[in-house]
Amino acid sequence: MDYIFTGFIQAFQLLFSGDEQTYSAIFVTVRVTSYSMAVSLLTGIPLGFMLGHFEFKGKRSLRLLVDTALALPTVFIGLVVYAFLSNRGPLGHMGLLFTLPGIAIGQTILALPIVTALTAAAVEGMDRHLRTTLVSLGADRRQLLLSSLWEVRFSITAAALTAFGRVMTEVGISMMVGGNIKWHTRTITTAIALETNKGLFGMGIALGLVLLMIAFAVNLSVALVNKR
Repeated sequence: MDYIFTGFIQAFQLLFSGDEQTYSAIFVTVRVTSYSMAVSLLTGIPLGFMLGHFEFKGKRSLRLLVDTALALPTVFIGLVVYAFLSNRGPLGHMGLLFTLPGIAIGQTILALPIVTALTAAAVEGMDRHLRTTLVSLGADRRQLLLSSLWEVRFSITAAALTAFGRVMTEVGISMMVGGNIKWHTRTITTAIALETNKGLFGMGIALGLVLLMIAFAVNLSVALVNKR
């Protein structure tokens, strides 16, 4: 058990000394997570509202497809995105393989179904009299959308946190699409996997602690906003 205690000591030394390799993985993770979550929320919330609010032909099939996408393995997503972005793929000319935007594309595919499906479920569980009330008060489509989303804001927040957790902790997409390139596309999770395999428990523990702190900070911020 001594190596675990020593690992924690080394972890705090790395964090407080400003180790460049450690903080490089942290900054890469924050950047790529921000990209993918921004796209997922801006796209998934409106899609989830339409899927849960309106009735249209093929809705059940579409809902089944979205719910199935919730269980997509990250390695499979990484494989598909890699195939499309590689030199032999249809998007190879864009040069997105082994880049942060490339990783963000894969992580968006991972997070988008989560936001969409959970938002749709929240809208479906909303009071059905709300729409009638809003329409009777003269609300237009934009006001109807915003008012309905406001009513289920806590459920949407939960959906965002669930997607954030999946994106922050995934390994397969970052490893396959990003290539785990030092100083460039190495994220916290891929760095933990690599350094632990090399026996460098200090850096692995340090990055694991950072993951916990980021998750705690995000959840604390959301809790404070919801309380207000």
